[in-house]
Amino acid sequence: MARAFTPKMLTANDLFDGDVIYMTASGEWSRHLSDVAIFEEEAAANAALSEANQQHDRLIGPYLVDARYSADGTPEATHFREEFRSRGPSNYPHGKQTEA
Repeated sequence: MARAFTPKMLTANDLFDGDVIYMTASGEWSRHLSDVAIFEEEAAANAALSEANQQHDRLIGPYLVDARYSADGTPEATHFREEFRSRGPSNYPHGKQTEA
């Protein structure tokens, strides 16, 4: 039996600096998780992934991630790995970690 579709967001890494990026509702890419589009329909999620896979000159490794809206309405991934990725490298403070 096929697993039921759950809402997804699309993430990848920027080809030039390696930073984590997220697809927005307008189809652009953002470095901020709060800008992410959440796909409620499987066909839309797969179409966005297919489009991302064609952007070899901009990004690398796009994939879909289970997502939801938090209690305050902000988008979030359901798996801790994505929260970890959103904060940047963990070996020492730099990049996103120094912005906060």
